[in-house]
Amino acid sequence: MKKEKVEKQKKPHKKLSKACKITIAIFASLFILAGSSGLFLLYGPYGNFRNWLITTAMTTMNHQYLATWFYSDETIQKVLDQNKVIESGEDTNTELIQFIDYDNTVVTYKNKYDKEVLTKDEGNDLYKIIPITGNGLRGYLVAIYDPSKVKVGTSAYMGRSGQMLTTIAQNTNAVIAMNASGFIDPEYNSNGGVPHGVVIKDGVLVSNEMKSNNGGGIIGFTSDNKLVLTRMTGREALAAGIRDAVEFGPFLIVNGEPSFIRGNGGWGDAPRSAIGQRKDGIVLFLVMDGRDYANGILGADMVDMTEILMNYGAYNAANLDGGTSSGLVVNGNLINKPVNGNGQNQTRPIPNAWIVVE
Repeated sequence: MKKEKVEKQKKPHKKLSKACKITIAIFASLFILAGSSGLFLLYGPYGNFRNWLITTAMTTMNHQYLATWFYSDETIQKVLDQNKVIESGEDTNTELIQFIDYDNTVVTYKNKYDKEVLTKDEGNDLYKIIPITGNGLRGYLVAIYDPSKVKVGTSAYMGRSGQMLTTIAQNTNAVIAMNASGFIDPEYNSNGGVPHGVVIKDGVLVSNEMKSNNGGGIIGFTSDNKLVLTRMTGREALAAGIRDAVEFGPFLIVNGEPSFIRGNGGWGDAPRSAIGQRKDGIVLFLVMDGRDYANGILGADMVDMTEILMNYGAYNAANLDGGTSSGLVVNGNLINKPVNGNGQNQTRPIPNAWIVVE
């Protein structure tokens, strides 16, 4: 039933295939030079290309001009209004999360995705890496079996400068690390040191700066290891027993129900990261690559992220910072293939990360 809800949201906008988008992205300048063909793509009656170009460009740091060159501020805002995530407004009901000890339970798999999550790798009871491929998508989902091992790790200089995800992982002895919140980035040239919103680490409010305008709110784990998505202040979060948290969004799934996604969600295709928790307590990290046009990987939009998380049983899930920040480190190694705004294979300094410790 939940999967059908997400699929229905996609019907009003027939998305261009990923391969088609890549072809358009690579040869857009040629089309434009060709005159009428380019004008038809940019201003014709079919809005797929226009919607994709505007939503993708406007969420980048360095390439918003790809939209502002061709469209007025009014047109850009209209497209963004037609492509957005509309959250339910609900907070997580932690009573609905019921941990299951699968080692002492007869397991019946709901589907192939459930089987992938619940079939552990031999000799590894902490986590499992699941590759995500197909339909122009490439990334990894990590199933973490013990949610008490999921914590916030920060740059050693958070508030002044960020650090690379690999460095944060090394400094915190993390076996798994994924980027977390966004950061204040005036003129798109900051050092990634000042995170947006609240950051709570080991029950201490370590940062409380200006919130982002991405929707969502507090994304945190309670003292009894349940992922909570809620809208409250840092002080209120501490009083509610939240031990580790960041603040970002939008919320993609709350209490088993996906947010309503209009169009592509308003974020276009890009590298993305998200965190979720299943109803049985298993935590999910999701990191998707993008901007790898030579290999046909544009990235994921909010519909893609929500569908993948729903497929793998996420009961609560939230979007994290994306783009050049998206990264996944396993045992000290960056295993995804990031591409920054200049086409280089690298991430950028960030203020904090979700980590898994042994």
